[in-house]
Amino acid sequence: MNTPFPPSESHLDGPLFRNALQNLVDCAKIINCDPNVLERLKKPRRSIVVSIPVRMDDYSVKVFTGYRVQYNSTLGPFKGGIRYHQNVDLPEVVGLAALMTFKNSVLGLPLGGAKGGVACEPGKLSRTEKQNLTRRFTTEISHYIGPTQDIPAPDVGTDPQTMAWMMDTYSQEKGGYAQPAVVTGKPVEIGGSLGRNHATGLGVVYVAEKAFEKKGRTLKDAKIVIQGFGNVGSFAAQFAHERGAKIIAVSDVNGGIFNGDGFDVPKLMDYMKETKSVKGYPGSTPISNEALLELECDALFPCALENQIDEHNAEKIKAKIIVEGANGPVTNVATKILHDRGVFIAPDVIANGGGVIVSYFEWVQDIMSFFWDEDEINGRLKTIITKAFENVYKFQQEKNIDMRLAAMSCSVQRLEKAMLLRGLYPR
Repeated sequence: MNTPFPPSESHLDGPLFRNALQNLVDCAKIINCDPNVLERLKKPRRSIVVSIPVRMDDYSVKVFTGYRVQYNSTLGPFKGGIRYHQNVDLPEVVGLAALMTFKNSVLGLPLGGAKGGVACEPGKLSRTEKQNLTRRFTTEISHYIGPTQDIPAPDVGTDPQTMAWMMDTYSQEKGGYAQPAVVTGKPVEIGGSLGRNHATGLGVVYVAEKAFEKKGRTLKDAKIVIQGFGNVGSFAAQFAHERGAKIIAVSDVNGGIFNGDGFDVPKLMDYMKETKSVKGYPGSTPISNEALLELECDALFPCALENQIDEHNAEKIKAKIIVEGANGPVTNVATKILHDRGVFIAPDVIANGGGVIVSYFEWVQDIMSFFWDEDEINGRLKTIITKAFENVYKFQQEKNIDMRLAAMSCSVQRLEKAMLLRGLYPR
């Protein structure tokens, strides 16, 4: 693969996208992918950059930068989250949009891939400022989103309230009629789905159960380390704890904590709600993020940000199984190192797919105006995510490659067939 990209394509030169692109090129050789399909999949269809002027509480106007990248819509409408974080930039969003494309394909969903974000520090914004920001951002991208075009969802720094503001703004701009299917991850009261809030964490645990099964074990008494104790990590901890696992270490942006006997996860979650951090939890020992990743354990769930495990620390990882709750937490180089060492990696495009699966359910329910109960949603989630895991695992065993490359191969095979059936349209 020829890198770096020319200056005119600097938005394609982010580390996350380079990882995805290398996986794409590698898997294309394995599946003998049509070269025209491969070329089309190397670049996003559309990258949107907008300025977002916001009236702040002190009456000053601050201009933020927002992004929406629509990568591929071969299989259906674009789908992907909106991230509010100070480090959001176009290269990162391009990489995340590519991952969403391959994720939705390997999961068997009738959706394309997209991602969005605003460069801001949401924790420093008041509720009013965040609402103003969200509404203006929605206005700026409103021509490009819609129930049959592109369906945003929450991501890092956003939540159901953010989606409620987006839905309301879009609905007002389309004549005032409620358009619940324009976003997912909304509050249940305005068309959200039961089970959506915990879906990604539950999906991580469903995949972890399958990974342990392949090793002849169950989650009972397994020692698990979780990096990131936000929505994904906390619910993954809860569901693993309910299955008898010992959560021996967790971390958030303020640091990590360790207890070799395992935490009482419900009490830890209550503490987190009160203090907004796991730091200082009674009966715990402080631990750095680096040391947490390198702990001796049965499984590691990286549920924070991308590129946490790379060539510099891959040799120090002692976990036997890694289940990627975050997007791209293990780099390609680290994946090869870990695979050669016998570490089993359940890749992000499957492992953290629970959120988009239940977002798909929410979208379907909004269109039908007919809603399912939570047990039905959890059951359907398990069926889809475990089927995807089994398909990828079978391919991995047949080709004797790592799970990340196997997942990408299965994903691209589906995209290739769809693109060729549609006539490899030039868009």
